[in-house]
Amino acid sequence: MVACDDELAFRIRALLSGESNVDEKPMFGGLAFLINGNMALAASSRGGLMVRVPPEQTEVLLEYPHTEPMIMSGRETRGWLRVAGEGVRTERQLSRWVTLGSDYARKLPAKY
Repeated sequence: MVACDDELAFRIRALLSGESNVDEKPMFGGLAFLINGNMALAASSRGGLMVRVPPEQTEVLLEYPHTEPMIMSGRETRGWLRVAGEGVRTERQLSRWVTLGSDYARKLPAKY
């Protein structure tokens, strides 16, 4: 089993329960949730959430509390955010990010 925040993964799973074509896959040291084969978000092993967002909205979404750019290989990755655990404590907070990530992943071409 992947080292991730099991409670957060359970909460994400519950929010995505009505969604079709959702898969879970160990990725990036956490548990990723994919829609139509596209990663939407992940419960991170470092705590908190990785979320995929429209690249053009990255800067605006970074204004939300407890968010930071996603850094991969030493570079900021537009279209991805990290949300600290404090930013997903309530269902309202988590629901915002799950909706953003799943809505964007659903609009991408399917990867099957």
